[in-house]
Amino acid sequence: MILVFENEVDPESRFFLPEIRRHLEAAGARVRVTPYADEGGRPALLDDADAVVLSGSTAGVYEADEYPWMDDLREVVGELVAERVPTLAVCFGHQIVNDTLGGSVEHRGFHKGIETVRLADDPLFEGVGGRVPMIHGDFVTELGDPMERIATADYYEDVGSRHRDAPLWTVQYHPEFTAALLPQIEADFGWPADSDARDFGDVSVERTFANFVRLAGEG
Repeated sequence: MILVFENEVDPESRFFLPEIRRHLEAAGARVRVTPYADEGGRPALLDDADAVVLSGSTAGVYEADEYPWMDDLREVVGELVAERVPTLAVCFGHQIVNDTLGGSVEHRGFHKGIETVRLADDPLFEGVGGRVPMIHGDFVTELGDPMERIATADYYEDVGSRHRDAPLWTVQYHPEFTAALLPQIEADFGWPADSDARDFGDVSVERTFANFVRLAGEG
């Protein structure tokens, strides 16, 4: 069973979660969701989880005073690493994992569009193309000490990372962000109007989920 942590603090922005679930289930995984931003703590479902996905959020990792559940999540990240639970951390997840493990995160202004990225020869990226949709305002500016860079872009050095020892991967992009989500994202956050930014023809980020399911032994 793959346990998805729903970290979004804005109920109006929780349209990412159904797409995460859809792609994981399409890859053959059994999926459970914990509304982590609402509950915090250590989910009881974690005891039955074979793998974990940490979702994105419009909150920033530096807002723990406003969102105390983030400190709980940092403890859970430590447990996932120690117990070697296969984990995929997305966007905010990418940021809080690296922050928890000694890295740094900064708010540098909203960035959105389809970017060309350079992906390492990592099994997480099998079949994933080099054009990925990005939508974020916070940036990992220094990786956590045990994390190694596996994806980069001209505008952003640390687009993806992997733990040296544990089965932990993090990506800044949203693997659930395919053309199906563009109308909702455009309505809520805006989106560049040029044709390249609207062309999802060779975007294959959803493959990230299928690869993770395989790596976690859940498919």
